[in-house]
Amino acid sequence: MKLTHVRLLVDDYQTCFYFYRDTLGFEVTWGDEHSNYADFTFEGVTLGVFERKQMVEALGDVYGKSEAREDRAALVFKVNDVEETYQAWKDRVTFITEPVEQKDWGIKVAHFRDPDSNLLEIYESIM
Repeated sequence: MKLTHVRLLVDDYQTCFYFYRDTLGFEVTWGDEHSNYADFTFEGVTLGVFERKQMVEALGDVYGKSEAREDRAALVFKVNDVEETYQAWKDRVTFITEPVEQKDWGIKVAHFRDPDSNLLEIYESIM
């Protein structure tokens, strides 16, 4: 497993996109001001910026509507096989989503929380 990036979940995607690109000078490696998701790199670190409402939609009805708006960030880990990792960990962590293909994103993902309720994602490329 490899921590690939931290993803910020934002309410005003376009303003945040311009802030990280123009104000801080981070290089855009994926996405644009209209994509509602972008990856930036700076000094070898990748930062993802994602419109919060789309993250809530991706997670579905896994928790109450008010809690969904509280997530501000997610730790994102790349694994070799999401299904295999899910099966190995399901007795150790409480997954809030089962493995699912997000074809538009080109990945298969599953989500869980740490003991302090921080959002974590495991993913694998499907392209």
